[in-house]
Amino acid sequence: MHPNASFRHQDRNLLELLIEQIGFGMVFSQTPDGPRVAHVPLLLTEGGALQFHLARGNALTKHLDRSTALIVINGPDGYVSPRWYADPAQVPTWNYVALELEGRVRRLDSEATLAQVAGLSDLHEARVSEGQPWTMDKLPPEKLRGLLAGIVGFELEVQAWRETLKLSQNKNADERARVAAGLESEGSPAIAQLMRTLAK
Repeated sequence: MHPNASFRHQDRNLLELLIEQIGFGMVFSQTPDGPRVAHVPLLLTEGGALQFHLARGNALTKHLDRSTALIVINGPDGYVSPRWYADPAQVPTWNYVALELEGRVRRLDSEATLAQVAGLSDLHEARVSEGQPWTMDKLPPEKLRGLLAGIVGFELEVQAWRETLKLSQNKNADERARVAAGLESEGSPAIAQLMRTLAK
């Protein structure tokens, strides 16, 4: 994470909302064959744990249970051009949102894995604007059993939260407004919006 303390944001509710809205991250862990990463959809539980599943054949699957792992979630980002500042003595940089969550991992049983997959689909189906939401009961039982046999569910109990919300907080309000306008004009409206609402 970025060492500048001004890029921290201790509002846990905000961080949990970012996880829910982004919904996708990377699980990193050490294996006997070296470090490995898996890219996974994430489900935040009411207790603040992160659930995910991997293909049974994934290189991490057989090593995660009872290990310590790191989940990284990347949010909006954008290149910041020095030409957007009023002060000419600036250099290029990058504004971004990133969360690191470290903790112990446990393997889920088949019932909890099914609940996790159903919870994921329910959450994201509710965001699809047209038509009726897809539900797990639309799958024939034998098809569902086959799909579940091919995945393994996990839950990471978060023991450390590390966040960077680098939104030009080290600049004055006028400069931040100029950077946000520049980012928006170059096709990065999400990071620009976060700058306007979170950077003070």
